[in-house]
Amino acid sequence: MSFAENPSEFPVTVDPEKCIADKGCTICVDVCPLDVLRIHPETGKAHMKYDECWYCLPCELDCPTQAIAVSIPYLLR
Repeated sequence: MSFAENPSEFPVTVDPEKCIADKGCTICVDVCPLDVLRIHPETGKAHMKYDECWYCLPCELDCPTQAIAVSIPYLLR
């Protein structure tokens, strides 16, 4: 598994203003088949721990606040 040095390199981004993981929501973490999303211990918000995304979209589609955005590379669309 690769780690991204800069979170902007990750295909999955989380809007911290919309994310309610600090209030107990873990839907994105629970639906990820690769288990690459985590709850950040300091902020309590969801984030992508590993850059191993399959672009399957359940995290984006199931997020109740639309805080998750998956950037699918052009060649995979």
